[in-house]
Amino acid sequence: MSITTEFLRRPLMTGAVAASSRRLAHAMTEGMGLEQARTVVELGPGSGVFTDAILARLTPDARLVAIELNPVLAARLSATRRDTRLTVIRGSAAELTATVGEPADAVVSGLPWTVMPREQRGHILDAVTEVLTPGGRFTTFAYLHAAWTPPARHLTAELACRFDRLERSKAVWANLPPAFVHRATKEH
Repeated sequence: MSITTEFLRRPLMTGAVAASSRRLAHAMTEGMGLEQARTVVELGPGSGVFTDAILARLTPDARLVAIELNPVLAARLSATRRDTRLTVIRGSAAELTATVGEPADAVVSGLPWTVMPREQRGHILDAVTEVLTPGGRFTTFAYLHAAWTPPARHLTAELACRFDRLERSKAVWANLPPAFVHRATKEH
C-alpha cells in the first residue's frame, strides 16, 4: 500500500496525499545537528522518507525513535528498515515524553499540523518542548500554498511562543505540493 492509499483509507490519520520528496527530507534534516545527536525522535514517519534522511546523518551509536499513529505505516516502516538504531513505535505523538523515556536532542515532525484540532496540536507541541534538551532542535514542514491559512498561521504563532528561535527555510519546489521548513530551537 502506498501513502496515497493510506490517505484515502484514513485521511485523518494520514496527512499527506503523496510521500514527501528527498529534497524536502534534506531540508528537514540539514542544520539540525543530527551528526552529534544521541537521541532523535521522529513524529509521523509515514513512508520513511525523513527516516532515511535522519538515519543517514546519525552516528552508529545514536538512537532514532519513530512514532507513527497509522498501524499500516508503522508496520511497514518496521518491516522495511533494518537498522538497529531505529525503534518504530505505533502510538500517538502526544505521548512522546513517556514513549521516548529520555531527553531528545532533536525532533523531526511530519505531522499534519493544520488538520488537527488546535488543542491536540498544542498538547503535542508542549510534549515536544518537554522532551527536547537545552539547545535541542525541532523541525517540521508546511505546504507553501496553505501558509496564509488560519491553521498555518496559528501553527507558526504556537512555534514562536514555545521556542527561543524560529526560522523558515526557502521554498522546496521539488516536492508535491511545494513546501517550506520550520526550524525551531529550544535554548533553555
